[in-house]
Amino acid sequence: MKIAEALQIVSLTHPGMVRTHNEDSVGVETAYGLAVLADGMGGYNAGEVASGIAVSVTATEIAHRLQSCTPTDIDAESHEELGVVLLRDNIRKANTSIYHASQSQPQYAGMGTTIVTGLFYDNRVAVGHVGDSRMYLLRGDKLSTVTKDHSLLQEQIDSGMISREDARYSKNKNLVTRAVGIDENVLPEVHVYPVQIGDIYLLCSDGLNDMVEDMDIEAVLQAMQGNLPLAAQQLIQMANDNGGRDNVSVILVKVLADFEVPRSWPVKLLNWFRK
Repeated sequence: MKIAEALQIVSLTHPGMVRTHNEDSVGVETAYGLAVLADGMGGYNAGEVASGIAVSVTATEIAHRLQSCTPTDIDAESHEELGVVLLRDNIRKANTSIYHASQSQPQYAGMGTTIVTGLFYDNRVAVGHVGDSRMYLLRGDKLSTVTKDHSLLQEQIDSGMISREDARYSKNKNLVTRAVGIDENVLPEVHVYPVQIGDIYLLCSDGLNDMVEDMDIEAVLQAMQGNLPLAAQQLIQMANDNGGRDNVSVILVKVLADFEVPRSWPVKLLNWFRK
C-alpha cells in the first residue's frame, strides 16, 4: 500500500494567547510519509526565520531524494538505511543554512530552532530530533514519549537532581542544551521504531506540553482518535485555555494500514538470519 494511503496526517499551529507572532513552523510531505515540526528562537522574527528554514530544508531535501530512492536503500558510505541518513544529514544541512544566515545578517544573530521529524516507511518510523520539541505515541490506551528532550531540565531529571513532578514548576523549562543553527555543527538524535496499525504519533512544540499535562493529552487522543482534525484543534485549544504563553503546534499521524515494503523470499530469509 502507498504510504499516503496508509497514514492520516493532520497539522495545526497557533501563535498562542501571549505572543504577537508565530515562531513555530510545520511541514508535511504526505506522499513520502514525512512530518517536520520546528520551534524557533531568537530576536524579533528571527525565530520564525530559523524554524522556517529548518522545516523547508529538511522536508524539501528529503522529498527530493525520495523521488529517486527509497528509505530502505542502504547508504554506500555509512551502510545505514537511507531513511536514517536523510534525517540526520538534512537536519545538519538546515543547521548550516541557519548558522550561516545568522552569521551574515545582523538581524538574525543568535537565531536557532528545535526540530522533531518523523519519516514513516516499511512499517517503521525514523525519528530525528534536536532540542525539546517532542514526539509522543498513543498505542492502545497508553501515551508514551518517543523522544527525550535535549534540555537542562531533562539532564537534571536524569541525574536525580529534580523529580518529574517538581520539573513541572522549574524555571529551567526552556533552556535547551542542543539546538539547530546556534553552533556551526549539531548532532541530531535519530532512532528507528516499529509501528502498529492504530498507532497515533503526536509531534509538538513545547507550547503544548508546557501548558497541558501528559495525562490530558492522552485523554484527548483516546477520545478523539477517530477525528484527528478535531483532536488537533482540541489540543491547541487546551493549551490556550491554560494560558497559551507560547506558540503551540501539533502534527498528528495515525497508522491506518500496513505499509511494509514487499521483499523477495531470499531477502526475507537474509533478514531473518540477521535478527
